[in-house]
Amino acid sequence: SPKSYNSQIGVPLSVWEMSSIHTLGIFEAGISRPGEMEKLERIIKPTYGIFTNIGSAHDEGFNDQQHKISEKLNLFRNCETLFLCADHTPVVDEAKTLGLPLYTWSVANKADVQIKILKRKNRKTKVSVKSIDQTFALDVPFRDDASLENIFHCVAVLVYFKVAIEEIQKRILLLQPVAMRLEMKEGINNCYLIDDTYNNDLAGINIALNFLDQQQQLAAKAVILSDVLESGMREEQLYQAIAALIVEKNIDRFVGIGPVISKYASQFPAKSVFFHSTEDFLAATSVFSNEIILIKGARVFRFEKIIQRLLYKVHGTQLEINLDALTHNLNFYRSLLKPGTKIMVMVKALAYGSGSFEVASLLQYHKVDYLAVAYVDEGVELRKNGINLPIMVMNPSDDSFEKLLSNQLEPEIYSFKILSALEGFLASYNGKAKIHLKIDTGMRRLGFEAKDMLKLCKVLKRNPNIEVASVFTHLAGADEALHNEFSATQLDTFEKIATKLDKNLGYKPTRHALNSAGIVRFPNSHMGMVRLGIGLYGIEATGQRQTELQNVGTLKTIISQIKEIKQGETVGYGRQGKASKNLRIATLAIGYADGYRRSLSNGKGKVLVNGKTCPIIGNVCMDMCMADVTAANASEGDEVIVFGKDLSVIEMAAEIGTIPYEILTSISERVKRVFFSE
Repeated sequence: SPKSYNSQIGVPLSVWEMSSIHTLGIFEAGISRPGEMEKLERIIKPTYGIFTNIGSAHDEGFNDQQHKISEKLNLFRNCETLFLCADHTPVVDEAKTLGLPLYTWSVANKADVQIKILKRKNRKTKVSVKSIDQTFALDVPFRDDASLENIFHCVAVLVYFKVAIEEIQKRILLLQPVAMRLEMKEGINNCYLIDDTYNNDLAGINIALNFLDQQQQLAAKAVILSDVLESGMREEQLYQAIAALIVEKNIDRFVGIGPVISKYASQFPAKSVFFHSTEDFLAATSVFSNEIILIKGARVFRFEKIIQRLLYKVHGTQLEINLDALTHNLNFYRSLLKPGTKIMVMVKALAYGSGSFEVASLLQYHKVDYLAVAYVDEGVELRKNGINLPIMVMNPSDDSFEKLLSNQLEPEIYSFKILSALEGFLASYNGKAKIHLKIDTGMRRLGFEAKDMLKLCKVLKRNPNIEVASVFTHLAGADEALHNEFSATQLDTFEKIATKLDKNLGYKPTRHALNSAGIVRFPNSHMGMVRLGIGLYGIEATGQRQTELQNVGTLKTIISQIKEIKQGETVGYGRQGKASKNLRIATLAIGYADGYRRSLSNGKGKVLVNGKTCPIIGNVCMDMCMADVTAANASEGDEVIVFGKDLSVIEMAAEIGTIPYEILTSISERVKRVFFSE
């Protein structure tokens, strides 16, 4: 559901995205009041249905749980098959009353697919699966009840569709925890944190407490819980039920936060403590040590502040990627194109430092036409992570063809040597290859030249297993007006070569010549496709339209320590930083091993500390650097902006005589990437 809209808006928008290229659509639909599912059923028209569970969220909109179940089942009244868990007896009974065609799974009752949990160890579970015609074992990379239930729904569907056991096992092992749903993190003072701010109803609390109960790393268990806002229950009844769960699960320490839960403090174990707000809790001196702490709160309580307080920061430096800004920038460049012009997006070099899989996933959602990577291994990783867009590989090698073609990757072919190697491979591979021909029209880097065309056409015509998907060139000076004449010559040369290729091949491969700068500066040469690179990441290379792009990446670090130094003292290696007066110096948790260039030493680099610009003093070290924070209201642990919206990476690059590309692609992989959407 795009942008996390509610079901009544989000489902129609999702269905609208379906086109003739799709073979299957999977839609999630929630319910908050009677009548909603009837409307959604007419929109989705589901062939198959999965009834996941019945929680207490939005109970206030229904007479009772039975009413809610009945309303929910309206979504599936015309399905060929409804998949559900036979252990949810009220749901099964109502579905049978309505005469719905069921396919069930169970761990406790008779069902079409019988699942037995054999062993839970560490964070894994071994299960046995038995259907009418087969029995097999599966290893599942989770042990909590919520994740297992989700997976068992999937297993039942896959068994029904007779998917091979080996394929089921392979795909299940690729699953990873969904962020913000029972996410385990390392905390301070040898603690572990269970970050669960996803939902806030009684059923969700029960699941989270079960997950906490299963953790064996430490003996002591603690819970920090806010007011519960989505229960549909009377207050007194709700908090009595929660208090009973806390006692049942043998929780050693309970902290309640919020004005409502505080009213019912007497219901909870005697040692429980309560605060009216998150700020009150943070202001108190609460020491946690050697505990597993479940932190569960409604969004309005901003429990991420508690997570930040208790989180053990292995490395305080991170690159935040604004996915909404990426989408905005993509749409800006799309708005410049004529209808029908395709768009290829460069996700090489870890998507210009931003994280290739996450960016590629967003681009796939927004239906770009092509992705481009530098090397085969980058393309293989994208395929492993569910990216099915066409992918061009810019630097293929002789020994990578099997991996390349088996993953449906398409090589850039720029020389007779690499073309001949591909010919030889295809002779024994018994398959076909789509390729992209690189033409050198003046860059003088890689590519065929005009004089090669006769020979190239002969080679291609004798190889019916090679299809030219596109032919392209690269402009040497697309971002600067002083090279306009040269760019025009390149484009003219390219058009002539491409026309000759079309004539000899008997078909017309897609043509493309323009990068991000060219898209802006040469609107009459967009051809069949353009290649979007640095522009997607918020850098408009020509400078003409920079204000129309949004900042995508914000590099942040923290202050590790603050020192007072006196006039005349020196800072850092080589004693290069000298204090001209008494100063406050902050040591920052970022250095050249993180990608913060040594050339930013001694005042060339600047950072933002609590809104104040602070210069780097002394030489940048491998893992840290020092900044003069005399003018800033700075404390140890404070956040520091290295570059972002208010401290441009463009300005940083200009200060040391380089380009933003180099700054962005230099950010080390040890710097954590954090992706967010508003």
